[in-house]
Order: sequence, then C-alpha cells, then structure tokens
Amino acid sequence: MTQQLAVGDKAPAFSLENADGETVSPADYAGRNVVVYFYPKAGTPGCTTEACDFRDNLASLSAIGYDVVGISPDDRASIAEFARNEHLTFPLLADPDASVAKAYGAYGEMTFGDKTFNGVLRSTFVIGSDGRVARAEYRVDANGHVARLREQLAA
Repeated sequence: MTQQLAVGDKAPAFSLENADGETVSPADYAGRNVVVYFYPKAGTPGCTTEACDFRDNLASLSAIGYDVVGISPDDRASIAEFARNEHLTFPLLADPDASVAKAYGAYGEMTFGDKTFNGVLRSTFVIGSDGRVARAEYRVDANGHVARLREQLAA
C-alpha cells in the first residue's frame, strides 16, 4: 500500500482528464471545499452505489459548501459511459495509471473473491478551501458512506 495522507497534509496536485477530455486539477477548486473520492471500477455494484449516492446528495453537499469529484483508473470512454448511464452530474476523472490514487495513498492490496491483487482502494478525501486534507477515509464501505459523510460535514 502507498503512503496514506493525514489530516493537515497538503493535497497532492494532479492533472487528469474528465469524460469530455478537459483537464481538471485541484487548482480549479482553489478556495473551495471539495470531496475527492476514489473508486475501483466504473459500473461495478459498489462503485455504482457510491456514485449514485453522491449524485443523490450533491445538492445537499453543495448547500453546505462542498463540490464532489470522482477518480478511477478507468479510461475516458468508460467514465463517460458510467456518467451517462447513471446520470452523474459531477466530474469523473480518468487516472488510468493510478498515479493520483497512489499519491493519495488510495492504492494497495485488495481481495475480490479468491483473488488478491493491487488496485485502487475505495477512499474519500475532504480537501479544505486551503488545499489541505481535512478528512481522509480509506477502504470505505460504499453502502451508507455518502449519507454518513454528509452528516459529519454538516455538523
């Protein structure tokens, strides 16, 4: 597993393409709070649950001052299809070599069925308006995660 981020760390910079081929970076969110979440694979059950929960809670997260960005190792075509199929209105970014996931410590050993391999770990980061990590959660459970996060951020 790569080095995990801690509260107070400067969020690693990156430059990734969204589904439309536009480059997105943390600088685009300067002065704003943003939830950056990493998911292993577009269209899989857990990732779909989490993405749809973010979609369904987007207005309430925005109302308390948070933008949302999802990042996966999928290619642009896959994230575009995922966004279209699930009616996702927040940016999804392609990190095909998982370099950004690794920089955030969201990459490591995982098990699926009887297979163990390295991959992107479902993880969520809250980046404050100052560009620093305000919250870092690794290996989150997709079920109920967004509702819990929203409640904690609203408190």
